[in-house]
Amino acid sequence: MAFDNESFEEEENFAEMFAASEKKQESNRIVEGEIVEIQADENRALVGVGDKLEGIISLDEITVDGELAFKTGDKINVMLMGYYNERPKISYKKVLEQQKTIDFINANKDDFEDLVIEGIITKKNRGGYVVEADTVSFFMPRSLAAFKDTDDVVGRKIKAQVVKIDETENSIIVSRRKLFNEERKKKKEIIDQLMADDVIVEGTIKKITSYGMFVDVGGVDGLVHYNEISYKGPVNPSKLYKEGDVVTVKAISYDKDKRHLSLSIKAVQPDPWAEVESELDEGDTITVTVSNIEAYGVFVDLGNDIEGFLHISEITWNKNVKNPNDYLTVGEEIDVEVIEINSTTHKLRVSLKRLLPKPFDEFLKNYNEGDIVTGTITSLTDFGAFVRIAGVEGLLHNQDISWDKSTKCKEVLKSGEEIEVKIAKINAEDQKISLNRKTLLESPIDKFALTHKANSVVTGTIRDIKDFGVFVSLEDGVDALIRDEDLTPLIKEELEAGQEIEAAIAVIDTKRDRIRLSVKKLDYIKNQALLDEINDDTSHSLGDLIKDKIRN
Repeated sequence: MAFDNESFEEEENFAEMFAASEKKQESNRIVEGEIVEIQADENRALVGVGDKLEGIISLDEITVDGELAFKTGDKINVMLMGYYNERPKISYKKVLEQQKTIDFINANKDDFEDLVIEGIITKKNRGGYVVEADTVSFFMPRSLAAFKDTDDVVGRKIKAQVVKIDETENSIIVSRRKLFNEERKKKKEIIDQLMADDVIVEGTIKKITSYGMFVDVGGVDGLVHYNEISYKGPVNPSKLYKEGDVVTVKAISYDKDKRHLSLSIKAVQPDPWAEVESELDEGDTITVTVSNIEAYGVFVDLGNDIEGFLHISEITWNKNVKNPNDYLTVGEEIDVEVIEINSTTHKLRVSLKRLLPKPFDEFLKNYNEGDIVTGTITSLTDFGAFVRIAGVEGLLHNQDISWDKSTKCKEVLKSGEEIEVKIAKINAEDQKISLNRKTLLESPIDKFALTHKANSVVTGTIRDIKDFGVFVSLEDGVDALIRDEDLTPLIKEELEAGQEIEAAIAVIDTKRDRIRLSVKKLDYIKNQALLDEINDDTSHSLGDLIKDKIRN
């Protein structure tokens, strides 16, 4: 019987399709093979799997603790996963993994409804994701993943709930979505129970932060804010607890939108403020223990979980306190005065300085106006210097530092320097002290008065022109004033700073450190001298004398 070429080709194509179908059915089938050859140089072994076919496996798959688990001639179960260029694709590792899966199925096939696994997504395909946990492979369909499919999903660690076990296919289906729904339902039941009146439970501290602690109560995490730990107020939780500690808490609120559960430790305890409000009054003196020192003040322990606050300004009468550590130490017992009890905010403020003598009162007992004392410069300003004397501060104004009016305190003094001053004025009502330095120095006007007197004629330089007159600089740094009415016959508008001017001394007031000059008086003195000269010279006529004076 003859066959044409077309019929022969059809039979050949059908044979190839049948063979391919047979091979596909054999995929993922476990067969027993025999190690034919171990090729160590190429890190592989040839395994015969029947029909004179040999597959290749990596030696890494059959190496345990650095040693090969098989040798040439050993029987080995491998998984036949298909063919490549007519050579079987086989794997020993897949056999072990499948056995793990079979063992898992056998152990949990009758009771897996509440079974939750935690694994890593190792691969994804069109249908979903392969999740591996403890070398067992699970499959999670996309519809049950409950997250957006992205390129970085592989390698992600997830939790999922087992929803189906198929013994025939040796497959285990898991769902992340169902786990979330179950957890959400369970969490709602727990929160509803916690929010019931007076429900007190124990929880385990999972995490401690600077603002509080996260506590696990029956599988639900709640936050104990640092304000809810103690009636003392905000505390550092890390100083009182550590992760893993069991604490008794009470639920105080739940934000449904943010799904935040707030817990409280102090709500479980009796409120010690009831005792404070009934036993203490503002103005009472109590003994406390320094519990914590901050830059802005000191916290003090009254006992019974009550804490008060001693502000830095209430430690001492010294206004220049920089660090409370310079005055107090943790653990020290001190007496303080209660200055505020706020029942609404549960704040208690105390004062130490109010039990100490007031420095200004002590100053008044020991010092008087006119006393010459030594003090320490505490600060310098544009207008003067503050000087501490026996615990109080006085002001040395720029105008009182030197007889030279241009001298400023910050130009000639420095903080921490000791200086001798005179107490010029004490204002007991405002608790202010005025100091003077220049009165301890020789006055230039006193020195000037030794060699000059009223009506003496002097020459100086105009330093400044004011609305009321002209200031003139004389010798040795002495200033004098010529009032407008004493400028005649000069015209003020024609004068300018730096111009030399001659005048007569009208007044030298050493008590008030003032000198007044007069051009008008100088003119009078000169005219008087002229008349005296005329009267003394009888050899000339009055007209001749006047003409001579005019010519001169």
